Amino acid sequence: MVLPFTLQQLRIFKAIASEKNFTQAAEILFVSQPSLSKQVKTLENHLGILLLYRAGNQIVLTEAGIVFLQYSERILALCEESCRALNDLKDGERGNLKIGASQIIGTYFIPRIITLFNQSYPQINLHIDIDSTQIIAKKIANQNLDIAIVGGDIPVNLKKNLEIESFIQDELILIISKSHPLTKKRINKEDLYHLNFITLKSNSIICKLINNILIQNHIQTKQFNIIMELNSLEAIKTAVSLGLGAAFIFSSALEKELKLETIEIIPIENIKIARTFSIITNPYLERSKAFDFFYRELWLIKNL
Repeated sequence: MVLPFTLQQLRIFKAIASEKNFTQAAEILFVSQPSLSKQVKTLENHLGILLLYRAGNQIVLTEAGIVFLQYSERILALCEESCRALNDLKDGERGNLKIGASQIIGTYFIPRIITLFNQSYPQINLHIDIDSTQIIAKKIANQNLDIAIVGGDIPVNLKKNLEIESFIQDELILIISKSHPLTKKRINKEDLYHLNFITLKSNSIICKLINNILIQNHIQTKQFNIIMELNSLEAIKTAVSLGLGAAFIFSSALEKELKLETIEIIPIENIKIARTFSIITNPYLERSKAFDFFYRELWLIKNL
């Protein structure tokens, strides 16, 4: 469908309606008065209806002109809004960003990052996808996500399609209740095999991750006295705080408990167990301003 008007004609008509005078409207738009009159005549011919008439020195809108002015103003306002939106998108002041995170990071770390980011860039919409490291890495490789933070092992077959950067350390900590006999003490590795442990169910991804890290540090998890298996880290932390046993938990999941002092950390002699969070991106994906802002905020957080 060919429209019977141009945006320039709408601008001209709006200026005439506002100024009630052809000469003043022409001056505002930096066009000649004959050109202005010609455009209005062309517009009325294409619409097949009279939009305005002269009454002495004044310009008066017809009923059709009044209706057409309302739509003209809406159309021009939308055009201006679309230009502002595109400029905002170009400048990074608005946009969408798809962020991925592995499970512990997505539950305990990402919410803090998003809160800080939203304070600086409230017009950027963040879409969060939380899943296993393997699935998140695959989505980055397939360009379904813009950026992700993961803590697990990235599949070897995906690494060639990813840009992987070390981010921050997440320490694996042994926790007990405030009333535990070992509170305020330091233990050695052999003492671990005399503790009662609370763990996640053995088939959970996080449980397997923790066990793999412990085994890599020459701690034999099969020798642990496991008295309870629970479905979530929150349940484990509650059980530990109630004195039901000890547990290994990543420090990123303990911020609230450490602040409230509901649990105690036991240092293990000559052992510090940590993993590295990684930022992963696809080097072939075009990076938006929103991406640049989020990426910069991540590194600012790291350096706090």
